[in-house]
Amino acid sequence: MDFFASVPLAALALAIEACAGYPRWLFRAIGHPVTWIGALIACLDARLNRENWPFTRRRVAGFAALAAILAAAGGCAHGLGLLLAALPRPLGFIASALIASSLIAQRSLSSHVLAVADALDDEGVGAGRRAVAAIVGRDVADLDEAGIARAAIESLAENFSDGIVAPLFWLTLGGLAGGACYKAVNTADSMIGHRTARHDAFGYSSAKLDDLLNLVPARLSVLWVGTAACVIPGASATSVFRIAWRDAAGRASPNAGWPEAAFAGALRLRLGGPRSYGAVKIEDGWIGEGKERAGSADIRRALRLYWWACAAQGCALAAGTVLALR
Repeated sequence: MDFFASVPLAALALAIEACAGYPRWLFRAIGHPVTWIGALIACLDARLNRENWPFTRRRVAGFAALAAILAAAGGCAHGLGLLLAALPRPLGFIASALIASSLIAQRSLSSHVLAVADALDDEGVGAGRRAVAAIVGRDVADLDEAGIARAAIESLAENFSDGIVAPLFWLTLGGLAGGACYKAVNTADSMIGHRTARHDAFGYSSAKLDDLLNLVPARLSVLWVGTAACVIPGASATSVFRIAWRDAAGRASPNAGWPEAAFAGALRLRLGGPRSYGAVKIEDGWIGEGKERAGSADIRRALRLYWWACAAQGCALAAGTVLALR
């Protein structure tokens, strides 16, 4: 698929996902592409990541597993794209966009983050911890309301980049196969790309490739958040770019700091800071210069910013579609 066809594909996929999400009945019937990729990753992890193997051999096995994951995801998506291209043009294009929409996570991310705000408002800190545990990997047992709210906003920001901006970026550049390959790498990173005794060697390739694939989308997300901040009452568009430039490098991840700093600047919050993942403690610096005592109202403001940022990206894709179809 060439660039001038993939831009309309990404635009329509984004619109479909925003309006309908991924149907629950379809998930119950056949699951979700991410669950299929996850099942393959889990199988390869179980078979190839042998704890009695030396470090170098496990790293090579992880590279081989990643190659197999990319071949499966990209090959299936490319083959499906060829089959759909044989259909009458409007039907095949719409079917491709429907499939591509499953690679984007606008509605599901929003609903999970909103559930944290609702839990804090309706049932308090205990319910908030349970809700935020569904979207973050850090330890939540000791989080107070402010810690829960910050964790939810940080997850929203990072997943805006990983779950919306990046899939659309790679859909635009590589069509359905490009989007599927990105999603496969991102899923592998989330499952095996951790600095733990089991996955430090095996998940190395997945983690590094995910970092590489997100270099541009993470920084592009700052543009969409900055644009969205122009229409959110009390948000600061200038702070988005200033805080992102100043603080993004303060995170251990080369990419997560950019969208998080953008949200922190827009909402005038302090995000980041130390956190624990099991036995591993991450000593990240603080991002932003606003208040630390975030609450459920700040989560709701972050969600408004998020949806406007998604809309800004959608407008850019729509404009690209008009140019592509001229």
